[in-house]
Amino acid sequence: MRLSDFDDWARAHHGIITPERSGLSRSAWYRALHAGTLIQIHPYVARLPGTADTPEQRILAGVAAVGTGGIASHRSAARLWGLPRPDAEPVDVIDDRAGTQADLDGVVVHRPTDRQRLEPQRRFGIRCTNILRTLADLGAVDAASVHDAVGHVIAVRLADLAALEVAASTHSRQGRRGIPVLRDAIDDWTIDSKPADSVLEASMVRLIRRFGLPPVEFHPTIEGYEVDFRVTDSPVVLECDGWASHGLDRPGFERDRDRDADLVGAGWIVIRFTYRAVTTTPHSVARRIRAATERWATNPPPDAA
Repeated sequence: MRLSDFDDWARAHHGIITPERSGLSRSAWYRALHAGTLIQIHPYVARLPGTADTPEQRILAGVAAVGTGGIASHRSAARLWGLPRPDAEPVDVIDDRAGTQADLDGVVVHRPTDRQRLEPQRRFGIRCTNILRTLADLGAVDAASVHDAVGHVIAVRLADLAALEVAASTHSRQGRRGIPVLRDAIDDWTIDSKPADSVLEASMVRLIRRFGLPPVEFHPTIEGYEVDFRVTDSPVVLECDGWASHGLDRPGFERDRDRDADLVGAGWIVIRFTYRAVTTTPHSVARRIRAATERWATNPPPDAA
């Protein structure tokens, strides 16, 4: 590859160049570094001047520096799968080869004994672990992020609850770091053995437990509709409104109101709460739920009448 060809290569590879991919001899490689035509990141891994210094560029550089056995993993794979991550954090790479590896600046090289689910995926043109393996590994380096990571994966449908439970079981072994926190996160996102549809529903459950409110049933079917929560032995139904209910999804908004009208007509008491109310004014939300439950305590639910 000629130096004039580097621009085309850089556009497709986050600005990263290696001697093998460039076709440069070792002597030509060092001349390019000395001349500033290339900027070294790791031994035999460089970037083209003028390319953006991005997390993805650093991840690809780390994978390239490890060599043919390198796979982005842990925090880096989480980022590639779209999970929110800080920009300035170490690059995690799994190296499936035996032997030693020279220290790489800003790169954590992992050589796990757990060899399952290491078939590489590609995200943004970078080899990485699949989403289930990524979540199994993440808790070993950033346990605090696993709860939100599981919620994100469920919300955007990268994996469902059953697949996450299988992954936790598959990777569970004595001394395997990260799996206990993954199991805890799965439990937190499970309500009555069903996956919560949103951060809001999980927040509502925590609020109910925190304030000692009457028990609720999650996602029961009432009058042919699946509702978010029903207060046990009560006609009170609790619905959680996400952003889509505030105008971003107009047909959904209309369907919800039609459903509410049908439920109220059948004798149910429907109370809706927004994410903002549940997270910023939990005392007020708890007070309203308690008041409604006590007000209608003497009224049996319509299906029990």
